[in-house]
Amino acid sequence: MCVVAFAWNAHPRWRFVLAGNRDEFHARPTAPLAAWDDGSGIVAGRDLEAGGTWLGVDGRGRCALVTNVRDFRQPQGGLSRGLLASDYLRGEEDAATRAQMLQSTAPAYRPFNLLLVDAQACAWIGNLPQVRMAMATAGVHVLSNAQLDTPWPKAVALGDALRGWIEDGGDGDFEPLFAALADETRWPDARLPDTGIGLERERWLSSAFIRGEEYGTRASTVLAVDHGGAALVVERRWGPMGVALGETRVAIASP
Repeated sequence: MCVVAFAWNAHPRWRFVLAGNRDEFHARPTAPLAAWDDGSGIVAGRDLEAGGTWLGVDGRGRCALVTNVRDFRQPQGGLSRGLLASDYLRGEEDAATRAQMLQSTAPAYRPFNLLLVDAQACAWIGNLPQVRMAMATAGVHVLSNAQLDTPWPKAVALGDALRGWIEDGGDGDFEPLFAALADETRWPDARLPDTGIGLERERWLSSAFIRGEEYGTRASTVLAVDHGGAALVVERRWGPMGVALGETRVAIASP
């Protein structure tokens, strides 16, 4: 994922709600949202190049998502970060324990932010500029290509949209969240980060929805898990220049 807003224990129905966009090269092979056919119980899109995922949920109501860290002044090599999400969903550890365990191995992966969620906790761990871990408090949080709750403009705007959706009694109607994910506002230069890619690219990447021929938003996803562990995930997919490629909706019964 590249911009995410999520609410942890802030909604009367949903213990966890997430809205996020995945930005990627359009040529990178990807399977759409589906139940994986390997017996893992994972429901997710799949990176067919490295085998992991950017966002997934399992039949126990556990969730995982990963973003990259955009700082090209730092080394970018290492193991695929998408495996961090799929490995957690295949495993048995709770979110807090898994995050604690990863602190020793996190430097081996490409720069990442990882969010691990179960019924008890919502844990964040990142490995750039150094390994850090935090437990999300109840409320709305944002995550982009920096660290948890770094106030990049597009992340703040998406967080405000999620907070407004909750305050307006949003429940099963995710259209306001998809509208926020489709926002192509480019933010003033003074509010943009400096991640080593130059001002023109910072401007282009400053919007929630990225429209491009070779690189751009590939998926917009809303995921919600209720207090009993039942989940609903909706994925909308996009091709070059933002051409709509389809939508998938998957409901998962409570464990």
